[in-house]
Amino acid sequence: MELLDCPELAPRPELTVAREILTTYAAPDAAQTRTRDRMVAWIDAHPSDAHKRSCLQGHLTASALLMDSTRTRVLLTLHRKLGKWLQLGGHCDGDANLAGVAWRETLEESGITPAAMSAAPIDVDIHVIPARREEPQHDHLDTRYLMIAPPGARSVISPESIDLRWFTRPEAEAINLDDSVRRLFDIAFR
Repeated sequence: MELLDCPELAPRPELTVAREILTTYAAPDAAQTRTRDRMVAWIDAHPSDAHKRSCLQGHLTASALLMDSTRTRVLLTLHRKLGKWLQLGGHCDGDANLAGVAWRETLEESGITPAAMSAAPIDVDIHVIPARREEPQHDHLDTRYLMIAPPGARSVISPESIDLRWFTRPEAEAINLDDSVRRLFDIAFR
């Protein structure tokens, strides 16, 4: 997997940017191909707001699995709203540069500026977010990257997290992880 030191991270509002990222994603299997194709179809069906929270049925998100510099541990967040251990990430909020969104969300949620990231997505996932207060149930169409922290990186808990913790693969296998997060671990520790 190619890692970049300085990826192009500038915000881009044009959904053609997200569409290009997804259409060039080399899906490793039939399930990932189906998910990628559903995400591209979602963009085509919502050409002005697929990357905005105002698209109430669902919207694009981006996330990253952040590994330490030795590539032996992964930083996960205990998500405040969902109560689950997850990779770092969040809403695009009108930014179609999915790599830039994943980078920004990693920095915001961990306080760590990644030293490198995968040149392309490593995974795509569509998952349901349960209804909460004024927000109806909706889908997150998530594009995922691998990022590497600099040596000695120290995390800082954001208001979106209950906890942040570095996990080795065996430690992560001992906690209740979502199947899609387990898939990210499989990719990262190949």
